[in-house]
Amino acid sequence: MYIIKVKGKAKIPDYIQLRDDNFVLVAYFRADRPLAKMEKYGLEGKESYLEKLIKELPYGRLQRLELP
Repeated sequence: MYIIKVKGKAKIPDYIQLRDDNFVLVAYFRADRPLAKMEKYGLEGKESYLEKLIKELPYGRLQRLELP
């Protein structure tokens, strides 16, 4: 799975995209509210790790999501 942080403009907030290994969009959510329905994506129990990762993630850089 891959993660990318997309920079918002003006009234549009920053967003996070989760993509599978074929780069198909799996999830798309606001960066300031990332922890809703994580079990839907198989990421339950990883909320604190994801919250920290999203804060440190640079904009526009696709990165492999390495889960602990």
